[in-house]
Amino acid sequence: MSQPVPDQSDLRGLSQAEAQARLRAEGPNELPATGQRNIQAIALEVLREPMFLLLVAAGAIYLLLGDVGDALMLLGFVFVVMGITIYQEYKTERVLEALRDLTSPRALVLRDGAEQRIAGREVVRGDILILAEGDRVPADAVLISCNDFAADESLLTGESAAVRKIGNPEAHELQPPGGDDLPFVYSGTLVVQGRGMARVLATGAHTEIGKIGKALQELGTEATPLQKEIGRLVRKLAIIGVLLSLLLLVIYGLTRGDWLHGLLSGITLAMTILPEEYPVILTVFMAMGAWRISKHKVLTRRVPTVEALGSATVLCVDKTGTLTQNRMAVQQLMLPPLPPCRGKVGMGVEQYRDNVSTPSDGTTSHLTRLSNNDSQVIGYLTLPLQGGGNASSNEQVAGIDRSCSWPGSTASFVTDDSSAPLPEAFHELVEFGILSSETEPFDPMEKAIHALGAQYLADTEHLHRDWVLAHEYSLSPELLALSHVWKAREREEYVVAAKGAPEAVADLCHVDEQQLAKLSEQVNTLAAQGMRVLGVAKASHSGSVWPDIQHDFDFEFLGLIGLADPVRPTVKTALKECAAAGIRVVMITGDYPATAAAIAQQIGLNAGSGGIVSGPEFSQMDDATLRERIRNSNIFARMVPEQKLRLVNALKANGEVVAMTGDGVNDAPALKAAHIGIAMGAHGTDVAREAAALVLLDDDFATIVRAVRLGRGIFDNLRKAMAYIFAVHIPIAGLSLIPLLLGWPPVFAPVHIVFLEMIINPACSIAFEAEPAERGVMQRPPRNAQEPLFGKYIFLLSLLQGVFVLLTTLAVLGYALSHGASETEARALTFSTLVIGNLGLILVNRSWQYTILRTFNSHNPALWWVTGGAFGFLLLALTLPFLREVFHFAPVTPFQFVLSLAAGLCSVLWFEMYKLFRRH
Repeated sequence: MSQPVPDQSDLRGLSQAEAQARLRAEGPNELPATGQRNIQAIALEVLREPMFLLLVAAGAIYLLLGDVGDALMLLGFVFVVMGITIYQEYKTERVLEALRDLTSPRALVLRDGAEQRIAGREVVRGDILILAEGDRVPADAVLISCNDFAADESLLTGESAAVRKIGNPEAHELQPPGGDDLPFVYSGTLVVQGRGMARVLATGAHTEIGKIGKALQELGTEATPLQKEIGRLVRKLAIIGVLLSLLLLVIYGLTRGDWLHGLLSGITLAMTILPEEYPVILTVFMAMGAWRISKHKVLTRRVPTVEALGSATVLCVDKTGTLTQNRMAVQQLMLPPLPPCRGKVGMGVEQYRDNVSTPSDGTTSHLTRLSNNDSQVIGYLTLPLQGGGNASSNEQVAGIDRSCSWPGSTASFVTDDSSAPLPEAFHELVEFGILSSETEPFDPMEKAIHALGAQYLADTEHLHRDWVLAHEYSLSPELLALSHVWKAREREEYVVAAKGAPEAVADLCHVDEQQLAKLSEQVNTLAAQGMRVLGVAKASHSGSVWPDIQHDFDFEFLGLIGLADPVRPTVKTALKECAAAGIRVVMITGDYPATAAAIAQQIGLNAGSGGIVSGPEFSQMDDATLRERIRNSNIFARMVPEQKLRLVNALKANGEVVAMTGDGVNDAPALKAAHIGIAMGAHGTDVAREAAALVLLDDDFATIVRAVRLGRGIFDNLRKAMAYIFAVHIPIAGLSLIPLLLGWPPVFAPVHIVFLEMIINPACSIAFEAEPAERGVMQRPPRNAQEPLFGKYIFLLSLLQGVFVLLTTLAVLGYALSHGASETEARALTFSTLVIGNLGLILVNRSWQYTILRTFNSHNPALWWVTGGAFGFLLLALTLPFLREVFHFAPVTPFQFVLSLAAGLCSVLWFEMYKLFRRH
């Protein structure tokens, strides 16, 4: 059902002041938040963590032993560690909350008489919404007017069939959803057809979806493969930690007879092995990674997608708007081919010398107006003038008068010369191109057609701002054409304007095979120049009963409109970067193969040995043939959105990790099926954005490539942080257990573990997270998606790093004890060596390709705060008497400290040698 859409100049909507006042009074347009944690909830979670409980238990044992000072100092450190943990968790929660705000649905409203795109939560009662196909309705509202409007209300009613809507500006009381021909639209439902304007009646908890309440609470999400892998690692380490702690308790109690100190040593060992950092790091890296990517105009709707970016092997991208600028301009108009014609002697010929085009064969052609003896224009054609256009007008006239016949010819007009007037024969083509477009166009092609009309038809009778849109036929997958039915004030009959794919419009006009062949030649001529081609037709209709389908109108084909969309200047460089990174780029377009080939040539995209695959050809292939063909084909033309899903599934069946772009309603299944669905933020629909994992704010292909680069860097840093944690816990655990087995005095008390945790936690969750991506991150193939985060190579590397630091610290401990050092002196030297080795592990793991000296050029202030703070606190613990007593240290000489420093650095020096060996 259709009603005239009122001119927006007649509606102003709310003022900004009114909207802000209602937002303050009635609250934001959102359901009660779930799953969000405030700082109190985070603190309670930290209090329940095993590490905190172990620290409290250790403090209690110190009190039982009478060491009040140690107990108080340990509890003081507990609060420091708690503060760091709460800060990290709170920061992560705020980042996630900011991402939720950024990725919330947007709404197009009318305020102060102008269209504004705002966050859905800012919509207030009384706002005027502008709704179009693909939009998610942000609030309950009544339609003021609509054209061919239908909505999917299955979210509320359970009925899958879309319901038809009508406009009724007088309605003010909401009715429950369900059934056709209601004027109400409801929050959360989807516009599947048409466009309209609606006035908001209810927001937030007062909407129909708000009343459902708990039934719409978000379901728990399944853990990602990476989360499952981390979970398995944590469980294994936890079991190992418990068993070793019990073993240490038994050995200490049996050999030394001091079960209380044995329990303290067991708790200390459990604290060293407890893998509480791993889940925290994963959460922090994914959330902060998504935030960093958002700074590059890519919003992450599903945070785990960050890890998948580095493994993408195929980028399937739409040509229009992603590879091109989506700034259409009409470049050429072309009238239908003239049938073979024989004229009368004396027919007049008038040359338009200001419209000269030079074809590739070197001839020059003039647009020619043909008129009969009564000076009536009977057609236009392009006639070639041999010899570079030097033939005189008289010779050309004589040539026509002499033969008085010509084969079917074509008239065209190139719009790149704005000073040339538009010949009269083309006025009707532009006129009906405008009539078949929206009055307030959003589509770039329709904007370009309107701009052409404003340029050439401003002072003519071919612009009809006073006509009323009476009916509308939408584009469909079965017929790639649409029609608008207009009521002209000066006519009784209705005027029908159609546009769409040339073959679809030709089908509406019922052209014969000969005419269709000539039309195809025209289309290919324009498409070969990289243009998007539309056909335009006209018809008239009498009566108030509309035909069910567009085919029932008696259409007349008016001609072709060729539109050019310039390629984005960043695409060529981005394509080269993808090639270097081993990422295959596949271009998908609804345009003709010739257009796709021209654009591909401009950007340097190879079609592949399989050539260009067209939509009809694609449909005829069985799955096995398709899978084989797409291995070597990178361009898919004349594709409809429904075919994208099949393409994604075929690529996935070939073992590819697929990233797919899309913007329309019909793109949603493909976006959902792809490993990485990427929706267009600038011109995409809400349903596409909701189906996608990423939203591209500027719709630029180069931005996708930047996101892949960032994703690779984030995963690399996550892997380095995990490897560092595993490596650094090996010497800590070894120094807790081995000295007791050898009969040496214990090295660690809980206070030492807390000190080390104050280095480890910020290092892995702040310093490594802020590390810039390594040079050459896009000069290597994508990582295998099946490759675990902590594979055999990484495990062996971390194990060797940890073992070398452990052996070095044991050597220092043994040397000190064998040369008469006291227990406290040996502890101070061993602990100093361990801390230096710990800081060395941080520095060498910044890069697994380049040496420490090369990494100093990478900007990472957080790293230097962590390492500098740890080193400074170690110096304080060694020099201040109060801290020496807390840590049970004896004074050390500068020479002894230098020896510890050298030993700690030597424990990681082998890895620097290994990096040089691998590179050379």
